Amino acid sequence: MSTVIEREITKRMKLLQGIRIIDPSQQIDRVADVAIADSKIEAIGDRLTDYPPEITIIDGTDLILGTGLVDLYSHSAEPGNEARETLQDLRAAAAAGGFTDLAILPDTVPAIGNIEVLTSLRQKSLDLNDNNRDLRPSRLHLWAACDDRSGNMNELAELKTAAVGFTSSYRLGNLDLFRQTLEYIQPWRKTIAIALDRNELAGEGVVREGEISLRQGMLGNPGFSEAAAIAAVLEIVAEIAAPVHIMRVSTRRGVELIADAKARGVPVTASTTWMHLLWDSSATVSYDPNLRLEPPLGESKDCAALITGVKQGIIDAIAVDHRAYTYEEKTVPFALAPPGVIGLELALPLLWQTFVASGQWTALELWQALSSRPRQCLQQEPLAIAVGQPANLVLFAPQQTWTVDGDSLQSPAANTPWFGKEITGKTVKTWVSDRQN
Repeated sequence: MSTVIEREITKRMKLLQGIRIIDPSQQIDRVADVAIADSKIEAIGDRLTDYPPEITIIDGTDLILGTGLVDLYSHSAEPGNEARETLQDLRAAAAAGGFTDLAILPDTVPAIGNIEVLTSLRQKSLDLNDNNRDLRPSRLHLWAACDDRSGNMNELAELKTAAVGFTSSYRLGNLDLFRQTLEYIQPWRKTIAIALDRNELAGEGVVREGEISLRQGMLGNPGFSEAAAIAAVLEIVAEIAAPVHIMRVSTRRGVELIADAKARGVPVTASTTWMHLLWDSSATVSYDPNLRLEPPLGESKDCAALITGVKQGIIDAIAVDHRAYTYEEKTVPFALAPPGVIGLELALPLLWQTFVASGQWTALELWQALSSRPRQCLQQEPLAIAVGQPANLVLFAPQQTWTVDGDSLQSPAANTPWFGKEITGKTVKTWVSDRQN
């Protein structure tokens, strides 16, 4: 079939010929031609013709055009720790990894706990847009902290319009504060994202408790510490029906509890991080400080349950949880290393190679976990590849190899176990439209 583009095609238009389209919002996985101009999808067809000679033509063979990726939570070192990574670095890294949308946790310095800090960071983001029109950095969404470090609820009513949602870490001893917060924000239908990876049962553990922690001689964090907190939270959410997102699920039992809650109609979504899908606790025998994470990497049975959970949709989303550190901060003994790694530029290629190229997941299943379902967790409509829609897209080359180093990364940080190594799969381009779907 031949489709004619009737309106004038500007010099900024690009025609991607024979490109594989991945759109989980419409369950589309097909090869077609796609024309994009001025951050808008102009035409899609089996064979687009009658285009002017000045159009830029891209051979789509072995390339993938997918809906833009969405990261549910990562960390901004600005304000407070700009030596690690600036906000501009962070957004450039996100775009270089295919993420059109990036949600930032409120653990900045000062924390995003009042409207002044939130407004300041949002304005900084807008200024970066104005200064970098051609770069089209990823859109920034800001989580607001539910409470301060003393356990007092913040002025959430002031934050509800500007924040993408609210978030906090909860221990077993302060779940009453979680209940009060849930009751307070329930009428707004804003997502509250909660972290449960540190509580009284976790102690000071730095690896998952078990045979490996005993062999390593390091303090272990038992898997039941997460399960106990998730179980308690789900009972509260079952009584106070408000959208709750459980972050950083890392255990098989956690997956089971969430599956049961969903089956009972509890309004809960959940995510795990990309690192917890690619590694298990056996990897920590290397004592690589870049594998020091919160929560700790689970046992092989936990990793397997998370992989199945993502495929089945029990675990709705894969988060990057990108966290930059300086070389000096991370180059210390494992138990003393601050938890976290960078990953915005690495997550898509490594997840693709591990799960899609191996046949464990389909391309649509991966894109659901990285694009459409994360937006749903934020109470937002999924992105779509359709004529007339804004171009919020990622162009991905799954067979392109590159070396992870200071020359190839947009982030100045190097805290990743892949630094200095060659990996396969790379984002070629990310389109971020001023307009959203």
